[in-house]
Amino acid sequence: MRIGLLTEGGYPYVGGDTGLWCDRLVRGLGQHEFDVYALKSGRQQEDDGWVPIPPQVRRVRTAGLWTAGDEGAPLGRRARRRFTEHYGELLGAVCGLGEDSAAELADRFGNALYNLAELARDTGTLTGALRSDHAVTALERACRAPGAPRAAHEARVPDLLAVTDHLARALGPLSLDWYGEDALAAVDLCHATSGGPAALPGLLARHFSGVPLLVTEYGVQLRAHYLALGPDSAAPAVRSLLAAFHGRLAAEVYRRAEILTPGSSHARRWQERCGADRARIRTVHPGMDADRFAEVGEAPDRADADTLVWVGRIEPGRDLVSLLHAFAEVRKEEPHARLRIVGVPVGPEGEAYLAQCRALAAQLFPDEAEGLHAVGDNPVSFTEVGAPEAPTLPDAYAAGAVVVLSSVVEGFPVSLAEAMFCGRATVSTDVGAVVEVIGGTGLVVPPRNPRALAEACVALLRDPERRARLGAAARARALELFGVEQNIAAFHGIYLEIMSHCPVRRVAVDEAGEPLPFADPAEAHVPGHWTVPTLLRGSPEPVRAGAEGAR
Repeated sequence: MRIGLLTEGGYPYVGGDTGLWCDRLVRGLGQHEFDVYALKSGRQQEDDGWVPIPPQVRRVRTAGLWTAGDEGAPLGRRARRRFTEHYGELLGAVCGLGEDSAAELADRFGNALYNLAELARDTGTLTGALRSDHAVTALERACRAPGAPRAAHEARVPDLLAVTDHLARALGPLSLDWYGEDALAAVDLCHATSGGPAALPGLLARHFSGVPLLVTEYGVQLRAHYLALGPDSAAPAVRSLLAAFHGRLAAEVYRRAEILTPGSSHARRWQERCGADRARIRTVHPGMDADRFAEVGEAPDRADADTLVWVGRIEPGRDLVSLLHAFAEVRKEEPHARLRIVGVPVGPEGEAYLAQCRALAAQLFPDEAEGLHAVGDNPVSFTEVGAPEAPTLPDAYAAGAVVVLSSVVEGFPVSLAEAMFCGRATVSTDVGAVVEVIGGTGLVVPPRNPRALAEACVALLRDPERRARLGAAARARALELFGVEQNIAAFHGIYLEIMSHCPVRRVAVDEAGEPLPFADPAEAHVPGHWTVPTLLRGSPEPVRAGAEGAR
């Protein structure tokens, strides 16, 4: 089977949890062939390079959507008229204009999206048109029309320009050259590793060539957009319009995908609220590498009995401020307790948040010394993986007896699952998929409640036997549910399920264009390496080329 793997900001580039998962999936399904179509999130990814590519990856094509790129020649009069009509229809569906029902609005949005895709195919690109004055004018007309949201009515020129720029980036896949017979039209199945822009090429391959689409979401893209568009990040009009657009796009992806595979019941509920058919949803937990944590998990006595550990990305949503206040309460009950925070700040906001947390720790916990002539230190330490205190990620978890998660926002809690692989007792806040992951093998408290968090930590610090029982149960649960093998087996079965009821049919032709009878044997659709006509397979050598040219 030939799989078109669609990624955004992850595989095959170095870094990111999604990239690691994709690499394990591709390597675990060596009986299939993969063509990778990757959307880059920035130039830094290109500088960091790729992970080693296994031989079953036949080609890698990349495109950078977060820069203006080549806008191509201006549209002619007729093409410009078509663009104005279809783009205006899409914006009308986004703003909910007219008296249509929800289903009719979804149809209008989908039809406008595919009409724009066909226009992009006819003209070569819509990059310039999506950023043009015509696009801004169409958006302003939709915002001022009767029935538009109140926030959209109040949109100012900077708001219109910001929304137009965002939509141009999100709709960038319309202008890619990925939909021909030598690209996505030649694969048997498109597997999008997230929703949003990454799934859009799969929607277009389905529209143009009937290629079935599978969408995996370990972090729901629509939810991520809602969280990113907070009150401090954009004006009300921008937030309203972009939330509506991404909601329509998510609904179209969920409606057209053959199967959706959320990583947790939490993500599944989001998809169902957006209109996904429950019968086409299969929950598949992320496949994580348990072997790297085996040494720590099999030696639970390595932990410092008085140390709490927090591991993750440092950003406001992790609520380290509440954790520090909770630790102040812990110290009142357990004076020898220590807290080790291991993580890397995410972006400028993360850097500022880390500085705030360091200042709070210095204020709450003055340096301590054992005597008058000794040098004191702080019971709270901040470090990163790779530092002498935590050379590796397993070493970070091994340092403490209890692992704490204090988030107020969480999808699938990867750090929690890693702690479970390490056989650690955990204290977590009840957010996202935490309860589903823990399953009774750890303590769960309400978010933003330092007192409850402190009481749970003290209970485990004082009871080593309970810590041992919970840690052993957590490790057993993680090995059963979150290992790579379970994930690969699930997707192998889903691939076969999709192909069994919607195989892609293509007519093979010779050099003169005449049909070739029996050129597509039945065994070509059975997993394994079979002899298939060259006309069907294309070049057997990996071609690493992208929308910007050969790599």
